[in-house]
Amino acid sequence: MNFKIRKENVSNDIIAGIVVALVSIPIAMGYSQIAGLPVIYGLFGSILPVLVYGLMTSSPQFVFGVDATPAALVGGALATLGITAGSSEAMMLVPVITLVVSVWLFVFYMLKAGRLVNYISTPVMGGFISGIGVTIILMQISKLFGGNAGTGELFVLLPHIWTQLGSFHAFSAVLGFGTVIIILLAKKYMPKFPMSVALMVAGAIATAVFKLDNYGVKLLPNVERQMPRFLIPRVDLFAEHAQQIMLLGLTIALVIVAQTLLAANNYALKYDYKIKNNREILSYAAGNLMAALIGCCPVNGSVSRTGIADQYGCKTQLMSIACVVTMLLVLLVGTPFLKYLPVPVLTGIVIAALIGILEIKLAKKLWRTNRTEFLIFMAAFFGVLIFGTLYGVIIGIILSFIAVIIRAVVPPKSFIGVIPGHEGFYNLNRNRNARPIKGAIMYRFSGNLFFANINKFQEDIENAVTPDTKLVIIDASGIGSIDITAADRLVIMNKSLRKKGIRFYITEHVGNLNDQLRTLGAGTLIEEGAVRRTISLALRDARVERPYPIEGMEPSLLNENVEDNERLAEFEWAFGEDAEEMMDRLAYEIAENIANTDIRQEEAIKRAEKQVSWGRVGLFDEDEILDRLEMHIQEIAAKAGFDAKELEDKIEQRRVIVEYKLMKINPEALGMLKAHRKQMETHFRKTNPKAYEHMLQIRKEHILQLENDNPQLAAKMKTLYQWNEKEQNCYQNIEE
Repeated sequence: MNFKIRKENVSNDIIAGIVVALVSIPIAMGYSQIAGLPVIYGLFGSILPVLVYGLMTSSPQFVFGVDATPAALVGGALATLGITAGSSEAMMLVPVITLVVSVWLFVFYMLKAGRLVNYISTPVMGGFISGIGVTIILMQISKLFGGNAGTGELFVLLPHIWTQLGSFHAFSAVLGFGTVIIILLAKKYMPKFPMSVALMVAGAIATAVFKLDNYGVKLLPNVERQMPRFLIPRVDLFAEHAQQIMLLGLTIALVIVAQTLLAANNYALKYDYKIKNNREILSYAAGNLMAALIGCCPVNGSVSRTGIADQYGCKTQLMSIACVVTMLLVLLVGTPFLKYLPVPVLTGIVIAALIGILEIKLAKKLWRTNRTEFLIFMAAFFGVLIFGTLYGVIIGIILSFIAVIIRAVVPPKSFIGVIPGHEGFYNLNRNRNARPIKGAIMYRFSGNLFFANINKFQEDIENAVTPDTKLVIIDASGIGSIDITAADRLVIMNKSLRKKGIRFYITEHVGNLNDQLRTLGAGTLIEEGAVRRTISLALRDARVERPYPIEGMEPSLLNENVEDNERLAEFEWAFGEDAEEMMDRLAYEIAENIANTDIRQEEAIKRAEKQVSWGRVGLFDEDEILDRLEMHIQEIAAKAGFDAKELEDKIEQRRVIVEYKLMKINPEALGMLKAHRKQMETHFRKTNPKAYEHMLQIRKEHILQLENDNPQLAAKMKTLYQWNEKEQNCYQNIEE
């Protein structure tokens, strides 16, 4: 049982339960008649099924009982089968139908059908609840002025109301509509006063004193005192109408799940609590099993009575227990008093509660903020109103998926630029100070890329290209997945743009997208350096350095800030599990370039790095490449045909420069780099100890000679490192 009894809630829950029980009397009796059973079975269905549901449900405030839609479906089925309502045959067959409904609900529970509600959006839910509310209002409204209740959907109910106007009774209308108005005003100005109870008591007193029935006001029918009895449904009757009952049971079960589960979730959202959808279905099944065992029609969640319980501050299922106790007392001692309750007053209480559940505020909000979702709301609303509960939900769900497809096909997108003096990149259309970088097209696409939107993606870029365009950068931060059609098209776009002398980059996305590109056969984009971790790295690779050039602005006015992460590692992000292999490939590629370079030249290694297929390497990754070069220095030197000592010196000189630059940009990153290098050196020491000792010796000699060769650089290095003679490692103990 999903409630924690608190002292402050007890009185509200008990009052809510009493009011719900009293209001359920006319509703349950009426719907029982519609289902082809005597009115007393409506009261029976408000005891044990409600108690079982209240003990099993995860919803703290939803009300269960005999309700309109299942009763109407059963009554319609009896008429189709030629069975007279209220007959002994009807009383035997209806419990069989209820039992089949329970079985279907148990099947839904086993299939975990409750998770389907996760695919129903708030607009669908709001439209659905509002559609049910208006439908029940239309069913009941003729009772306000002395007519009879109707069943069916909008185009059946409207003619019914028109025909009932012939039975219009002015005094009944005053009582009925007056009840609605008084309750709504009390809800606004005296929200804590139990006006529904007061009006119900006042109506009973008025009947006893003034004999309202003598003035033409309808009262509840007289009910003989009796208690529900257990029976075994006549399953042998199932064989006679097996196909019809199975289909009817499935339809009713679907309606119960759709209506009750959606409405219960709507209240959960409204009051910020969670319900367990599959447990709810189990409680519906158990409640209907109990209804079948006492000869009742199928039971369902009641939107109208939940609205009444909510109006009285119901917080726990103590309300259901109070409701059951009240109904038992009514059956034991209160049946003689039922005949004093005026039908218009009771109907007014129900309609006032239904008005309170209509999602008018949500509709207004959607109208102001999102017309597409407003249309979905209205489609679900009119779907329920015109076609019924089940079809209304189906229509709403279909429209929700259509809306999802539309948003996926046409996601938010924009061209971006920079704002001088500020870091980051901004939408050119929504920031008046944003300016495009000269020669660059930067395009932000905020949605998954697949066959339905890749044409628009390509068209936007091609239309933006001008004769001055030198590079195209895609901000793919909003792209979480890609399909094979889009992957192939990106490869084609890259080749096409590069033929025109335009560099193409994809940036800012999650690393998982790189795995997808490789899987889909577009790994060449990564290997060729068209995939970069950040926009800044893509610009840097294209030789567009800060301050970024902007047409018509002096460089002195531009931003010179550097993003902290723009020089961090890219390879692990880009290549995932293949990062180590790719780093080795790149190291050998640089080695081959070194072999064709005069090693005595200044910045020989830097020039060799610039020629690799990946493009310009970031500082963090460059340091690791230098480590790999150093580990294989003998074979590289032998292959290139020059002195290994000279190459070692060049590697160390380049490493010093890289580390000094990295510390200026991001000291924390330098600490990370050193921790990573230590791991690599540990691995190198284990796999090739002689080469490792030789590497340490070369480093030591280089540091000792640095003051003679480059005193200025040595002075800078002394502020960064301390020589640890004991460990023979000059790359430890960073001075903060």
